Amino acid sequence: MEINGLPLHPLVVHAAVVFGPIAALTAILYVVLPSWRDRLRWPMLVLALIATAAIWAAFLTGQNFRNDSRFDAAQGAWLDRLDKHQSLARKLRWVTSGFLVVAVASAGLHERTGAVRVVLGVLLAASAIATLVFVALTGEAGSRAVFGT
Repeated sequence: MEINGLPLHPLVVHAAVVFGPIAALTAILYVVLPSWRDRLRWPMLVLALIATAAIWAAFLTGQNFRNDSRFDAAQGAWLDRLDKHQSLARKLRWVTSGFLVVAVASAGLHERTGAVRVVLGVLLAASAIATLVFVALTGEAGSRAVFGT
């Protein structure tokens, strides 16, 4: 997939790298600031949806980009770095999808109290942190693959 001859993947990853952490940080704020929970409910949910869509788009365009003929001669350390990036991206899409499921459940059960709220809060915070970690690791591996450091 290309736009004006440029591969779509390097363009799409910017949305994933921006919206993934913003969604995760908003979810963490939703959990740790109960007084802001009502105001953060819908932004958290919308950002989680956008982040998940952006990360899936980055993954799918990355798959397409990786299958391009320009990588047929790839070998050595560069190919190893690219494979590491691809492996992390596979995990990231599922981590983020899980984050979205928990965000939807948290927003849908927003009024609940007691154990339900605590469990959803723990799951939301954990999945948000996992999303932050995997976005950072995947992005770093991608930049190392491109810039060879």
